[in-house]
Amino acid sequence: MSKKYDAGVKEYRDTYWTPDYVPLDTDLLACFKVTGQEGVPKEEVAAAVAAESSTGTWSTVWSELLTDLDFYKGRCYRIEDVPGDKESFYAFIAYPLDLFEEGSITNVLTSLVGNVFGFKALRHLRLEDIRFPMAFIKTCPGPPNGICVERDRMNKYGRPLLGCTIKPKLGLSGKNYGRVVYECLRGGLDFTKDDENINSQPFQRWQNRFEFVAEAVQLAQEETGEKKGHYLNCTAATPEEMYERAEFAKELGQPIIMHDYITGGFTANTGLSKWCRKNGMLLHIHRAMHAVIDRHPKHGIHFRVLAKCLRLSGGDQLHTGTVVGKLEGDRQTTLGFIDQLRESFVPEDRSRGNFFDQDWGSMPGVFAVASGGIHVWHMPALVAIFGDDSVLQFGGGTHGHPWGSAAGAAANRVALEACVKARNAGREIEKESRDILMEAAKHSPELAIALETWKEIKFEFDTVDKLDVN
Repeated sequence: MSKKYDAGVKEYRDTYWTPDYVPLDTDLLACFKVTGQEGVPKEEVAAAVAAESSTGTWSTVWSELLTDLDFYKGRCYRIEDVPGDKESFYAFIAYPLDLFEEGSITNVLTSLVGNVFGFKALRHLRLEDIRFPMAFIKTCPGPPNGICVERDRMNKYGRPLLGCTIKPKLGLSGKNYGRVVYECLRGGLDFTKDDENINSQPFQRWQNRFEFVAEAVQLAQEETGEKKGHYLNCTAATPEEMYERAEFAKELGQPIIMHDYITGGFTANTGLSKWCRKNGMLLHIHRAMHAVIDRHPKHGIHFRVLAKCLRLSGGDQLHTGTVVGKLEGDRQTTLGFIDQLRESFVPEDRSRGNFFDQDWGSMPGVFAVASGGIHVWHMPALVAIFGDDSVLQFGGGTHGHPWGSAAGAAANRVALEACVKARNAGREIEKESRDILMEAAKHSPELAIALETWKEIKFEFDTVDKLDVN
């Protein structure tokens, strides 16, 4: 075997491949999908991943004698075949908890995926799942409020919440933007939102948007007698500007702000989450840039990991895709990471993509947000898939109504309440969806027009990132 191959892979095997190791409750466990270079044994590639993501380097160094590497090293303790994939395998790695700074998702990701993905012995590498030990979870801030507190703040119970992204998301003046917010909220929605890429552009500086939105929210509340909110995007070029925007939203009496947690970064997100808890604000999280990281089935980080990291870093709502809309995501996978957002304990279940038992203890849950290419015909499926602890957001499915945004909002509200009523009566709402919606439309001209408008609109494409199950 050539030295070109030996240096950097083979010598890791004896130290970092430990099939007899039994993981501790305090270990952080990770599952990687590994595709090695041709001719390199699985055990040696897996050991290299464990080494490069923890204490290893390409050569034996004298300074290893200055510490106890057996205490700190990552250990690959199991290898499994990937169903239906002859060139890849799963590598399960245990990391001692002392490798990570308490409460720092930034540090965890820097360690696990910071450098090893560029390793030449690999063709592809994907972080499929992480089991966070309770000892680490207890050091993380988690959601600033959680599902129960948010329902109490907004005084909304017994159903999913309704939202809408303002369209066009770019180009409107502050006043016209506020006008669209008002139309949606008075029509029956609970929330409206900034989209991920509206920050403070020349056509609409953030102060103007915040002021006109606050006026619109107040008017809609007075007219409807319901609590309303708008996700004011505080994502900014610097942390200082981010906090300035958050403070101004608080001064305006708004209940909720928003952050793009991947483009903004986990350091900024954790800090903003702590600020929200201290200042009594709800925090909506957009996942802009996620598909750059998670969509390739063999390389990157699966969204279930990003969702877990968000729950630990802090957020009250997180975009999850829709299953039935225009964005990527199959049903079982989506249900798997929705469980990770909302439940106290999630068991290992490969049929939902969960590789480990995950105990969340007493950490509050996060609302799952379904958004992207959905309309009233999707409502029964959305209610069935996402349940009550969700936010269903219709952008074009609100504004595209022939009678305007207020009518589109009314149609969505009637459709939602009809589906919830039918579900509570024991009906199979997905199978009976047409009958449920058409019956409700008899008493709502707004819904009738919406059903006619979008009856042929479907997004039926093959899923790129599928579960690895037989």
